[in-house]
Amino acid sequence: MNEMLEQIINRNDTWRGRPRHFQCQSISANSDCNGSSSLSSGHTTLDAQLQQGGWPLDGTIELLSDGCGLGAMGLFLPAMERLSDQGRWQVFIAPPYIPYAPLLAARGIDTQQVLMVHPKNRQERLWATEQALRSTTCSAVFSWLGAQDYSYSELRKLQLAAASGDSLAVLFRPNQAHHNSAPSSLRMQMREYRKVHILKQRGGNQSIDVDLSPAEDEPLQPQLWELPVWTANSQHSPAMGV
Repeated sequence: MNEMLEQIINRNDTWRGRPRHFQCQSISANSDCNGSSSLSSGHTTLDAQLQQGGWPLDGTIELLSDGCGLGAMGLFLPAMERLSDQGRWQVFIAPPYIPYAPLLAARGIDTQQVLMVHPKNRQERLWATEQALRSTTCSAVFSWLGAQDYSYSELRKLQLAAASGDSLAVLFRPNQAHHNSAPSSLRMQMREYRKVHILKQRGGNQSIDVDLSPAEDEPLQPQLWELPVWTANSQHSPAMGV
């Protein structure tokens, strides 16, 4: 399976933070580099409502948002910082914009571990997401599935891939997907600034709102809630890490 991920990594349109070298060359669910089946979100009020006390690492997390999911990346910033210690890739698949590397670095995230993948079509997006989830070389997989409709069986394939690995697996979808069923372990919606609505979670509380306190933000550090992005009209370089 890692050979398939290598095909993605070696493509000319894939941005690589650094050469393919990892602190842990072979990472399995039972290795010392792997934690438990959950990872603290870094938000006390949210962890208290999550059934596993944090983000599940044995299935997909679906986040519904009409803001392309970029404003919601603040949810995952503390987890990204902790996962950075593993020395594995944090993969961004089909992000609508390119994250601002200096901001990530300021929050303790090693941008040299960020791998950006730009699939050419819907089928390749699903394939790249599945391969990244099955790979042992990824600590986090963030995939923007776009506004297209996905069948339950397609999403279940990603859920099974996430269950077979030990990565933080996040799928960003628009709010309209709320009307369709999904097999994800955790499904959430960003309805307001700093407020998460838990639509469903396996074995836990559902249909509840969770307020995220700014008191838990890192003092004097930029917040990913206000993530600067690059657009075609921007004067800044679109490449991360420069």
